[in-house]
Parts: sequence; structure tokens; C-alpha cells
Amino acid sequence: MASTKSQTATRTILVTAGTVKVGPRVVDRLAAKGFPVRIGSRSAEVAFDWEDRSTWAAALEDVGAVLLMYASGHRDSRAGDTLRAFSELAVANGVRRLVLLSARGEDQAAAAEQAVRDSGAEWTVLRAAWFNQNFDEGVFTDAEFARGPAFPADQVWEPFIASGDLADVVAAVLTEDGHAGRNYELTGPRLLTFGDAAEAIATETNRDIAYVPVTDEQFGAVLTSEFDMPDEKVAVMIDIFDSLLDSRNTEVTDDAVRRLLGGDQVDFADFVCEAAASGAWKQD
Repeated sequence: MASTKSQTATRTILVTAGTVKVGPRVVDRLAAKGFPVRIGSRSAEVAFDWEDRSTWAAALEDVGAVLLMYASGHRDSRAGDTLRAFSELAVANGVRRLVLLSARGEDQAAAAEQAVRDSGAEWTVLRAAWFNQNFDEGVFTDAEFARGPAFPADQVWEPFIASGDLADVVAAVLTEDGHAGRNYELTGPRLLTFGDAAEAIATETNRDIAYVPVTDEQFGAVLTSEFDMPDEKVAVMIDIFDSLLDSRNTEVTDDAVRRLLGGDQVDFADFVCEAAASGAWKQD
């Protein structure tokens, strides 16, 4: 069934966490489509902070749809209650559509997902695979490619997805009808190991980069010594790798992405080529 442009999204669309990761890409897509967008962040003109509920009402003024990205992650024990309270306020303020960006295979996100389903709004849950951009953006990039990516992921297969493709899907779901009450599993077009990913980057950049499987303890030591992460955050990071990269997600389910995009997805090799050309993994 072809999707149609939604009347809901003719009002302002609130993109929470609109300045990090997928957020800016979604904002760009919505703006290009001509939809009014409000960036949800503490530094925005209309400040929004998940941890400060006094900011919520102003951020929701004249909003018809919201992209929900909980800043601390949906496995945070507060996520379910926070998203439930926010969703209830959003619906009370006239929001008709809520789209939750969740993680594929993340059992800990169940409370957050259920809170959105119970809201009374038109809801859609997007469960995304590991992003390609985790390899060229974010806190680990410089250190991991100085010596090779070292993760406790063994040789597990993962259908890495391009953040740009994900942003295109999010923009479509926020602005078109036909997606209410759906749980979409979003993956890239093929399976790769972390070793495959490192090899592709090494080949494109002509650098000696190799993936190094490590134990949880070794990974935790790196996070503590090189990134000065507190113990509680180290525990969360290890849990993410243990749960999401335990082979539960070794299946490509890109039909939803292809249907929503109406064309081919970005392959990991194409991502590497483009990222390298833009200066990623460049040595001084």
C-alpha cells in the first residue's frame, strides 16, 4: 500500500535529540521536504531536556508529530517512565503521531516501546541495526583506528545500516500515512562481521587496520583508561555488546527500508568510500 502525505505533519515536527547522531540528518530531511521542524535540545531556542520536565510543554507547543530519541538510551531504567509521562503530555497537547527510534533486539527497550504504544497517539516503533557511522563518528573513532577496533563482539554477523537511510525512513514515517501501529525492523542490505568492516576500511584507506576481538574485561579496561568512563557507564557499554551482538540480530530484514525508500540502500562499501573521501580515518 502506497503511503500518502499526512495532515498531522503539516504542524511542527519535534525531533528530540536533534543535534546528535541521526537527529541532524532527520532535521535536514524534514526541512528539505518543507515541514516546520523544532530541534529538541537543551541549547535550542525553545529548550528541551528529557531530565527537566518543565521544558516539555513549551517544546510541544503547536507540534503534530514527535521523533522520540531518549538521550540516555532506552535501556536506562528511567526510560519507560519518562517516555510514558512525555507521551501522555504530548497527546494532551494535541500531538497525534509519535515515532520511537529504538534498537533492534534490545529487550531492555520493551518498557519504552510499550509506553509509546499506550499513549493513544498514532505510534510507530523503528528498531534499527548498528549504524555504519559508528565507525567514523563518535567517541571511539580516533582511538579504535589508531590500533584497530577492539570490541567484545567475537565474529558475530551484523546488518549495519547507513544513518542516512535510517533518516530517510524516519522522515517518511513522520510525514506520511500508513505506518501507524507498526514495528519496523530496519537493517542494512547485507551481513558483515566487525572484521569485514575493518578490512573494508583498511583497503580503502591503505592503512594497517584490523579488528581485534577482546573480552568484556579487556574492553572495560580500555573504556576506563582511554575514555575515563565511570564504572556504571562501562557496565552499560559491556551489556550493549553482550546483548545486541550475541547473534540475535544476524538476519537481514531490509524489506521495510527498501519499501519506504523506494530504492537501493547504501552498501557498507559505498559508505566506506564516501567517508574516506570526506577525511574519515585520515592520519596526521
